Amino acid sequence: MRAVSDLILRIAVPSPLDRTFDYLPPPGCDLATLQPGLRVRVPFGRRHVVGFLLELGTDTTLNPTALRPAQAVLDTEAVLPADVLALLRWAQRYYHHPPGEVFATALPTLLRQGESTELPAPAPLWQITASGRAALATGPSRAPAQKLLLDYLARCPDGADADTLRAVVRDSTATLRALRAKNWAEPLARPAAILAETACAPRPPPALNAAQAAAVTSVTAELDRFQVFLLEGVTGSGKTEVYLRLIEAVLARDRQALVLTPEIGLTPQLLARFRERLPGPLAVLHSGLSDRERLNAWLLARAGIARVVVGTRSAVFAPLRAPGILIVDEEHDPSFKQQDSFRYHARDLAVVRGRQLGIPVVLGSATPALESRHNAERGRYRLLQLPERVGGGAEAPIEILDVRRQPMAEGLSRPLLERMRIHLARNEQVLLFLNRRGFAPILLCHECGWLSQCRHCDARMTLHLRQRRLICHHCGDSQPVDAACPLCGSVDLRAIGHGTERLEAALRREFPETDLTRMDRDSTRRRGSLEALLADIHNGGRRILIGTQMLAKGHHFPEVTLVGIVDADQGLYGIDFRAGERMAQLVLQVAGRAGRAEKPGVVIIQTHHPDHPLLHVLVSQGYPAFATAALAERQSAWLPPFAHQALLRAEAAEPGRATTFLRAARTLADPYADGIELLGPAPAPMERRAGRFRAHLLLQAARRQDLHRFLESWIARLRAEHADRRVRWSLDIDPAELF
Repeated sequence: MRAVSDLILRIAVPSPLDRTFDYLPPPGCDLATLQPGLRVRVPFGRRHVVGFLLELGTDTTLNPTALRPAQAVLDTEAVLPADVLALLRWAQRYYHHPPGEVFATALPTLLRQGESTELPAPAPLWQITASGRAALATGPSRAPAQKLLLDYLARCPDGADADTLRAVVRDSTATLRALRAKNWAEPLARPAAILAETACAPRPPPALNAAQAAAVTSVTAELDRFQVFLLEGVTGSGKTEVYLRLIEAVLARDRQALVLTPEIGLTPQLLARFRERLPGPLAVLHSGLSDRERLNAWLLARAGIARVVVGTRSAVFAPLRAPGILIVDEEHDPSFKQQDSFRYHARDLAVVRGRQLGIPVVLGSATPALESRHNAERGRYRLLQLPERVGGGAEAPIEILDVRRQPMAEGLSRPLLERMRIHLARNEQVLLFLNRRGFAPILLCHECGWLSQCRHCDARMTLHLRQRRLICHHCGDSQPVDAACPLCGSVDLRAIGHGTERLEAALRREFPETDLTRMDRDSTRRRGSLEALLADIHNGGRRILIGTQMLAKGHHFPEVTLVGIVDADQGLYGIDFRAGERMAQLVLQVAGRAGRAEKPGVVIIQTHHPDHPLLHVLVSQGYPAFATAALAERQSAWLPPFAHQALLRAEAAEPGRATTFLRAARTLADPYADGIELLGPAPAPMERRAGRFRAHLLLQAARRQDLHRFLESWIARLRAEHADRRVRWSLDIDPAELF
């Protein structure tokens, strides 16, 4: 280190380099205003980038005369609060990831580009006019959406904002335009100071049952200290109502609540419930928002104006002025784990953030992750259980349907179709689950055996018949479907297997008079399409619901009385040791959509393996018994949570180069591998993906601290001694999948 007379700025620059960069302060900068947490625009190579000031120092490892000055300090105060800075520093060390990318993850895109942190001007409120009240009394009979919106505005004496109204009707913007043209509603500007007080009168809460009341009492008694609660409740047991009561208790203390949900698809119903019950605006953070919307919500959370923040994975870094509770809904869901670049787990970071803040963390699920159940058994988490459905309804019984030797119509057995007819005749809804989108996973030439192989991956391309394209679901490559086989010219091309698109076509033929809908990533790409589909389902406009896991989790469909799992076999046998756990969770999550209201429900699982032990344990004993058996297997096999893992991934354009790199990495590791087991290197289960060849080296240790102590020195040596630019490599701590 060289001591210098000038102040040194240590900046985290968004780059894959595992280091900070030293700069001099900008010319003319008031040095007294500099503090960690400010954004600084700096020259970086030939570019100018926005970095993050982490430290102030007076020494450097570089020649002081070679240091370049920063160009500008963009903030007058730290853009992130101290607790988020502490969380990011912890995460950077734990996941052994370059600091620039870690800190960039916590900021919205526009802030990373240098946008101002000033609060946006609040959107206008909408109020019903006297003419609107008169029209509501007579009823705009030919415009149900207008009537619905007028009725809602009539219950909001202080008005309602556009975000709130968007959850009331499908196209609130067009409906408000029509109401304004008729002078039935009008916008009213509002100052930012009163933004937090504007809300419709909350709806009265339902009565709690004994288990819900006990859960609420247990958590509210610990609002002033850190404690992790695992809220395990069967589907339909009222976990959301418990969340609402806890949030109300936190708001009463003038503090904020952060709620994480695994997917965008789960947020519409959750937000509607929250807006009906909670005062003040909500900040919503997920990837479906525009950059400007995301920034505005982030700033409202940071200012404390939004007292409730709801978001997906990256919202764990949302800044809160007065944090009071962290809630992770569907905590078992794999989507909480980031699968590229900075591979953090949002659930785990929520626990770390709660510990640093000294506030409670609630993890909710009907099928908790085995790691969470293990923590509860060890006493690290406090287990709260909701064993019964709200209203006294019973869980839907699960029937295993053996389809061996049965005639099948596009993957549907005759017994399942007959059961569908019975439920549809009673004007009830039927949900069919198939976790495979597209028309068919394979296109085959019957003459020569050609298969629709992806040009860039060791995978087949899925036929999407409506688009007339073959699409790889791994790399996204797409190509039109040829009329003839590209090898032999035969026109006898056959679709093999079933996807949701094919299931939809088959059911339209089988039930031509019945309205149906398909919900998967393809059918909900357009903005607002998901909300529109959910509204149609709840209004009873669709009697048959077809979908992937985005339809299966978290939704409340009171008219669904029959759930059919079309193909359970695809999840029964997997290469990952977590395959059984995830299949059990998914089956029970899907099953939980049936019979959630007064009408009883039933679940039918089609399978060619009716004797599979996983299915029998789930059907006869439930998830807790399965989890106990699965944890015993994990312990005997020395697998997580009884061991701790890290996965070194490598990929290259040439075959064999990634494996060679990992062999060299293992050689570096051997002298330092006390207490560490190294497995591999070996090709990844899908070796070629997106045109690159991939290999893995798995590390495992009985004690977490041993693993991280080893990784700290090993990764440093690996970066210093093996700089093969033709190999991309990354480290995944606590890998959620080995794919």
